[in-house]
Amino acid sequence: MNIFNKTVLTLSLAMSLSLASVCVFAADAAPAATSSAATGEIISHIEKALVEVGKSDFSAAQIHLKAARTSSESISGNSEAAKKAHASLMQGQILSKSGNVAKATEELNKAIELYKAL
Repeated sequence: MNIFNKTVLTLSLAMSLSLASVCVFAADAAPAATSSAATGEIISHIEKALVEVGKSDFSAAQIHLKAARTSSESISGNSEAAKKAHASLMQGQILSKSGNVAKATEELNKAIELYKAL
């Protein structure tokens, strides 16, 4: 009887562990966004941030810039131009955080042009 209980326990443990690993592999198989769609999303967020910076609403601008940076990190490793665009976006975010409207607008416009060139 004792051997039977150990066997049942071992089999149930093995089955539960194998089901858990199948779920993990299914979650990893999510499709990645294409770079053109990601670039369009980045440009959209930067343009919305530019509007907010123009209104001097820096907290709303930071939300859009953070979303743009998150999207930008997925394509930043592709080329030198993408790295420059990402750096320009980061610089624009820093300048807008400090409240420098003119320089932040200039840097974000530069970032938009770099992303459009991709």
